[in-house]
Amino acid sequence: MSNTSNNVAGVDNTFRRKFDREEYLERARERERQEEEGRAKPKGKGPPVQRKPLKHRDFEVNLESRLGKTQVVTPVAPLSQQAGYFCSVCECVVKDSANYLDHINGKKHQRALGMSMRAERSSLKQVQERFESLKKRKDIGSFTEQDFDERILKQQQEEEERKRLRREKKKEKKMEAVEEPEIDPDVAALMGFGGFRSSNKK
Repeated sequence: MSNTSNNVAGVDNTFRRKFDREEYLERARERERQEEEGRAKPKGKGPPVQRKPLKHRDFEVNLESRLGKTQVVTPVAPLSQQAGYFCSVCECVVKDSANYLDHINGKKHQRALGMSMRAERSSLKQVQERFESLKKRKDIGSFTEQDFDERILKQQQEEEERKRLRREKKKEKKMEAVEEPEIDPDVAALMGFGGFRSSNKK
């Protein structure tokens, strides 16, 4: 028995993994070389795109065009015919007017129009011209104290007219309430009373 136990073939049951250090060192060096090359070479995006500064809209946004209208909405309809507001520049549909305004004033829409989100810097001459145009507009539409007094007088007259009409309506209502309804005397006698007046007369 002791003979058999000494002659048993050895079995590697340690399950310990053996690493090849040279192979892994080579892999680490290769990875470091690639990282160095990546840092040294800048990403080629090309020259930056020059966009125009923001401008005023040259059209009026019509949010009430579909107000009060009914529309059949199908899932297979083209985007421009679906429910909501369609942006032809970005080719998207926005569900309500507030989000539509946010969209057309937003970065994505302005970029699609070729504009950056920065306003053009005004020169001194442009500012002076703007002040001059505002002064001219103010001079044309200015009013004097006499115009102001006339407007106040007109408002007071309108208010007095409204009060007078209210008083007349109240008087008419009182008169209608005071008037006795006419009752047929035959019907009154049949019902057992001659009228609504009290029998006590002083």
